[in-house]
Amino acid sequence: MRTDQQRGPAGLDQQPRTRWVDQAAFALRRPDLRLGARSHRVDAAAAATGDRIAVQHRVRTSTAEYSLLLNAPEHVGRRTVGDALRDAVAELRAVDLTYGPSRPDSLVSRLRRGEISPESYPPLADLVDRCAAMRAATDGWFDAWAVPGGFDPGGLLNGWAVERAAARLRAAGITDYAVLSGADLTVRGHAAHGGPWRVAVHHPTDGRRAPLVLEMTAGAVGTSGVSGRQGHVVDPHTGEPAEQLVAATVVGPDLAVADAYATALYAAGPVGLAWFRTGSGYQALFAHRRR
Repeated sequence: MRTDQQRGPAGLDQQPRTRWVDQAAFALRRPDLRLGARSHRVDAAAAATGDRIAVQHRVRTSTAEYSLLLNAPEHVGRRTVGDALRDAVAELRAVDLTYGPSRPDSLVSRLRRGEISPESYPPLADLVDRCAAMRAATDGWFDAWAVPGGFDPGGLLNGWAVERAAARLRAAGITDYAVLSGADLTVRGHAAHGGPWRVAVHHPTDGRRAPLVLEMTAGAVGTSGVSGRQGHVVDPHTGEPAEQLVAATVVGPDLAVADAYATALYAAGPVGLAWFRTGSGYQALFAHRRR
């Protein structure tokens, strides 16, 4: 089965290209990337280089750990690949420093205190606009304003950071990459072995279940509910901690949107599944009730 969408809630034109792989085929081909629980894993097969330049790099900020996998033809040159990697890492660190809601001097904190307006900084305006779009797209179940202290974009901030880093890679001419953080990822192009990125998505809480396996050349997977922090997602209509689901995982074109949908679905519970029947281009992979 393939999922295709011309335009998502954030107004993106990128089409997700995802193919489900049956378990028999999965047994013959190891995954490149694994998502599940609170972390991610990169399989050694993803580093096979052949006649390509393949790079893996891990970076930690104050709130997240990221893995970046890049590969490019030899003619692109190692210097270009290295510069692209540095630009992407710098973007991840800059988002953490500049927009982290827990940092008193961040733009988000200053916005919450009324010291600046969103229009003061174009990236901040984009972040606010995305949160407003997702509030509308989810019937208010994703609401960055319905939190103590005011505006908090945390439900999509990590995905937004990853997509901004990925944009840096594309601007440098890198068209084959994967960027992972926790149980989230975005990919484009092909893995170093020349085929689509093979992604095994493990159940977020039940390690005994066989993973869902995707072959992806463009798209993202976002997850909410596996951070280990109790009550970190609240019902925006009541202010109470969300308790209906154990976790929610969503696949679609853009990670910021997939993250926001996953957060909204986790907050809403099973009723939120109706959002994925409206042609949005985003689909729930996991949405299991608590027992």
